Amino acid sequence: MFTLLRRMTHNAFLGRSVHINGSYEEAIKALSLTLQSNAAYLQSVKKHVTNDSAKLKETEKYFLRSGLTLEQLDSLSIIHVAGTKGKGSTCAFTEAILRQYGFSTGFFSSPHLVSVRERIRLNGEPISRAHFTRSFWNVYRCLEQKREHESDMPTYFKFLMILTFHVFLEAKVDVAIIEVGIGGELDSTNILRNPVCVGITSLGLEHTSLLGNTLEEIAHQKSGIFKPSATAFTVPQPESAMRVLRKRAVERGCRDLRIVSTIQDREWNDVFPLAGIDSSGVQRQNALLSISLAHEWMRSRCGQSAVNDKYINRFHQSDKDDLSQVIFPNKVVTALANCKWPGRTQILRTSVADFFLDGAHTIDSILNSVSWFKRVSRKTSSKFLIFNTSGDRNSLELLKLLRALNFDRVYFAPNYAGVTSVEDLSNYALIDEQRKKCKKHCELWGENSVSKNSVAEVLNDVKRHVSTQVDSHDKVEVLVTGSLHVVGALLAILDPNLTMSSNF
Repeated sequence: MFTLLRRMTHNAFLGRSVHINGSYEEAIKALSLTLQSNAAYLQSVKKHVTNDSAKLKETEKYFLRSGLTLEQLDSLSIIHVAGTKGKGSTCAFTEAILRQYGFSTGFFSSPHLVSVRERIRLNGEPISRAHFTRSFWNVYRCLEQKREHESDMPTYFKFLMILTFHVFLEAKVDVAIIEVGIGGELDSTNILRNPVCVGITSLGLEHTSLLGNTLEEIAHQKSGIFKPSATAFTVPQPESAMRVLRKRAVERGCRDLRIVSTIQDREWNDVFPLAGIDSSGVQRQNALLSISLAHEWMRSRCGQSAVNDKYINRFHQSDKDDLSQVIFPNKVVTALANCKWPGRTQILRTSVADFFLDGAHTIDSILNSVSWFKRVSRKTSSKFLIFNTSGDRNSLELLKLLRALNFDRVYFAPNYAGVTSVEDLSNYALIDEQRKKCKKHCELWGENSVSKNSVAEVLNDVKRHVSTQVDSHDKVEVLVTGSLHVVGALLAILDPNLTMSSNF
């Protein structure tokens, strides 16, 4: 049904979009219904060989058709980040630090929570509806006019990435922080040829149908973003993965591969809590990596005026370069404290309940989420869970880990807010399939669990339950996890503008 709808919509747009001033709503429809979504892409390649270098050539083809050249792309000063866990947070922290130093920034990330515009940020803010609309139709029509057959258009992610480079080049940003979508070697973002530096966050098994079934294969794919003369950074990895990263860094001609140190440095133990980062938590590692990337970019931009900076000297197990830019702890604290990156270890307090939002979706990230929730929640409160997964993840393994939290009530709901909006078309298209999955989750969990048709239904039930409580001394605490998409569906209701606050 959805395939037919997409084909009909596509044909309609082909017939008229060139002749009209397309609106924002029409742009989102064209994006969601005529360009293959990431979820559809994952489904289509699940059982097929994906090590196909022609994919990057195809990305390059569409990029050139859009009216840009690779030389123009080379003119962007790039920080490129891949990894399994924490790559979005690392990018967000890096962008915040560089903005705090006064540089103009572009930041491309995925997925989005509420609006697709979140994926394309200028100076920390999603581009406006008007900016998105104008840029979208300029690129869309250019590609549409040059297609060689009806379906000769880039997929959803490829299109947004190409659109992003148009926006960043037009804005003449000082630095562009680019988060890899899936993998690295064959990811669309890997048409980048000369990043200043690259980062690899913590690695684990994910998207095994695309990236491989072992940590070594995953490391090989992620390190595909290594480039000649770029400095590469990574956090401590299992030795099997580190061997691959070291080998690939040599093969790719990286200037250096540096491992961010996990030594408990007294100064940073004092600094990070001021920014709201637990010195023992996983975000510490992401923050250290982001500071290293920001420092390297500034060192490259600002030249070799060597400065003895005790805070940076301790970051790396091997630091051979003279330092050219002081990373002041007070600037780092301000940047990290003001960094808005919702949906990842976020606590959203409302008058009804306190919501603990973490889009964890792998075994390792769920373990971290469980640890975080235990650490920050009150012992006396009733505890609820809202859960859903995306794609073909092993739900049973994730749910087993969450049982340790002894929830009083468990909700399973699709990644659907409850009111069909133009921003939510791709999630709504998969709602029947997701509802079936939620019922299966309910059967797996058993007692005290319920399946709902939408996140709105869950919230209404939570509100009813809270209103019947006799003792309201401790608010209900609700953990929302399993997918960033279910977190996004909840935020679309509680905090649609991502202000990090709610009137619920």
